[in-house]
Amino acid sequence: MSALSALEQTLENRWDALWARLRDKEPVEVLDALRRECDDNAVVCREGRVMVPNAYDVELPEDVHEHLNRTGTDVGQALTDSVSRHAERRGYEFAGPPAVHVARCPDVPNGRYRVASRVMRHVSADGFFHATH
Repeated sequence: MSALSALEQTLENRWDALWARLRDKEPVEVLDALRRECDDNAVVCREGRVMVPNAYDVELPEDVHEHLNRTGTDVGQALTDSVSRHAERRGYEFAGPPAVHVARCPDVPNGRYRVASRVMRHVSADGFFHATH
C-alpha cells in the first residue's frame, strides 16, 4: 500500500469515527452498504473498464436525518466523497458525475437505512434531489 493510499484510508477511518460520535447510529454500516451497492452494480464493459452507477439514494429514519441536519455537516457530500474514493481504489468509472442524496424516510424497512443506486447523466446533488422527487 502506498503512503498516499494509507493516508487516504486513515483519513476515511477518522471521518467514520467522527460521524459515529455525531450520531447514535453506526455510520460504518451505511458506508459499507453504499460501497456494497457500488460493487454489486459494477458492470465490466471490457477488460480494464468497469462502470458503476453514479447516483445513490440513502434513506434514513426521520430522527437520524434531523440529527444530521443539526450538525451542519454536508452528509451527502461526505458520502459522495467516500464512494468516490472507494470507486477509485477499485478502479471503477462512474457512469456520470457521482452524487449521494440523503433523504428522510418514515418507513425505512429495517428501521436504520436504505441504499439504492441508478445511472443518471450529468447529475449533481441538487439535480438528483429534484429528479427523484
